[in-house]
Amino acid sequence: MEYITLNTGAKMPLEGFGVFQIPDAAQCEQVVYNAIKTGYRLLDTAAAYMNEEALGKGVARAIADGLTTREELFITTKVWVQDQKNEETAYEAVRTSLAKLNMEYVDLVLLHQPMGDYFAAYRGITRAYKEGLTKAIGVANFYPAILTNLCENVEVIPAVNQVEMHPFFVQAAAIDNMKSYGIAPQAWGPLAEGKHGIFTDPVLVEIGKKYGKSAAQVVLKWNAQRGVSIIPKSVHEERMKQNIDIWDFELTEDEMAAVAAKDLGHSEIVNHDDPMFVKALHGMNIH
Repeated sequence: MEYITLNTGAKMPLEGFGVFQIPDAAQCEQVVYNAIKTGYRLLDTAAAYMNEEALGKGVARAIADGLTTREELFITTKVWVQDQKNEETAYEAVRTSLAKLNMEYVDLVLLHQPMGDYFAAYRGITRAYKEGLTKAIGVANFYPAILTNLCENVEVIPAVNQVEMHPFFVQAAAIDNMKSYGIAPQAWGPLAEGKHGIFTDPVLVEIGKKYGKSAAQVVLKWNAQRGVSIIPKSVHEERMKQNIDIWDFELTEDEMAAVAAKDLGHSEIVNHDDPMFVKALHGMNIH
């Protein structure tokens, strides 16, 4: 595993495991346990995923069985829009997440969306950071202008910005902007949620043949090689193993460019500029 150094000085694995869309508690607990057994040390959840408690149980079981230690793990959770009303609601959301995870601290807390009073909410997670409830704070889905405005007005610069990034939505300018502030880019949906025929794309398949890798492994390596942390998800142990098996090869500059050439310049998963999308997320209450 390779690591990226955050602006706090902490090291975050370049590859982790996400548990989005695994709402079944028993399945999520087992999947987290299997992910740790497979070698993942970064685990990404969120209050809105409704599975923090299950992730915490999977982690506790893995630690009890001697597979890892809490210190070896990097745990991320996120404050949902509903709790981004003010500083206090965001701060309390962190404490609620810790209670569900059954942990004294997490390694990273993100604001899940640039919605609500996110400046006040950011002050809330900053308070949690200062109190040691989290080792770092950051944001998710903050696009360049919004991220820049935040950074120009806050006391603690975000350590991470988690946004959609894959070969069909490369986000090169957004990454440059993040790095100018010392923010680590992290990709959700690094496999484009299976869209665009990504697993059978002829260019990706051909590159993979050279290294004995799948198109998916090429895509994950491409993001990691450009310094982007990735959090692929799978409930299947064999796929988990494949997704983490990307550290024994390097793509050439030409291959990196060939993957990036697939960029569409926009997302075809979600449109954050759609007013109806914003309204829908404000209406999504998790408690």
